Amino acid sequence: MNRKQLLLLAGIVLLAIVLGACAQQGQQEVKEVEVTRVVEVTREVSGPAAQPPAKKGILQTVRERGKLVCGSRTDLAGFGYLDENGRNVGFDVDLCRAVATAVLGDPEAVEFVPLTAAERGPALQTGEVDLLSRNVTWTTTRDAQWGNFTIIMFYDGQGFMVPTASGITTIEELDGATICVTSGTTTELNLADAFRQRGLDFTPVVFEDTATVYSTYESGGCDATTSDKSQLAAIRSGFADPDAHRILDITISKEPLTPAVPSGDDQWFDIVKTVMAVLINAEELGVTSQNIDEMMKSDNVQVRRLLGIEGDFGQGDLGLDQDFAAKVIRAVGNYGEIYDRYMGPNGDAFTLPRAQNKLWSDGGLIYAPPLR
Repeated sequence: MNRKQLLLLAGIVLLAIVLGACAQQGQQEVKEVEVTRVVEVTREVSGPAAQPPAKKGILQTVRERGKLVCGSRTDLAGFGYLDENGRNVGFDVDLCRAVATAVLGDPEAVEFVPLTAAERGPALQTGEVDLLSRNVTWTTTRDAQWGNFTIIMFYDGQGFMVPTASGITTIEELDGATICVTSGTTTELNLADAFRQRGLDFTPVVFEDTATVYSTYESGGCDATTSDKSQLAAIRSGFADPDAHRILDITISKEPLTPAVPSGDDQWFDIVKTVMAVLINAEELGVTSQNIDEMMKSDNVQVRRLLGIEGDFGQGDLGLDQDFAAKVIRAVGNYGEIYDRYMGPNGDAFTLPRAQNKLWSDGGLIYAPPLR
């Protein structure tokens, strides 16, 4: 091998050594990157992702608190008012007491939060109240925005009250009248719709406070006032001279009144619906606060299921005692007892014929799902 060949061979060997070193360095760099990636992935999957704390349900909150917070009122005879001892009473109030009995075993374990008409929606939306039972009309918009509406417990309709001396008997005779109305209610919209549809004019006299609406009307501050007919009957009963005012035989709207609960808690929604169904079914079955001890011996399978003697209708699934319905009936009575207590022939507040609020089996509209 001559000198040139030796030099060429040495150059090739040297080049191979350099290239091999570079390749080895490159491989090391790649391996370092790969290791880095493996470490990163390992760190990501090495521990469980943080979980948000479970949201506490309303039933648990009520039981831990030891009382039910109920949105109500204290200024409407028959539905929500104070008796001579300052105790909250009324049809809507007793619906709250029924729920308190079902979940706490005590009809007195209720904090009543007086709300104006305008405050009802926000109180539900923010969860300020566990239950709203305050002459609340169920509408599609309120269902979408406020919360969940349960079972219709009172069927009503909007009407008008006028001074008897006015001689007014029809809505057309109210053309151009001033009409007192409560703000934040379906009453405002119904009033505007009814007059617009008939091509009539009116001037609304609007107040947020219901008491101011009616005191203004009674003192002659407007020609008429409008609201649910049951509310007009309640207010009229408290006037200095009830006979000086008449409720027109006119109904301009549907007003299904029902308790409502905050949205987002199906268990609580179902509990309140079931308690309302218990009140209605108890009247259907003839079970009252007065005869419940005797009914505990009944051989009627529906009565025995209602009272928790045999079978069930979902009590355990809802977190309620097997005999919660019996406790509710003992505490507040059935639907008919509650109605008559305040608005029956010998009602504490006034007398209002049940009409469409009779049981379906008696020709009315009051109807609840069967307990099974």
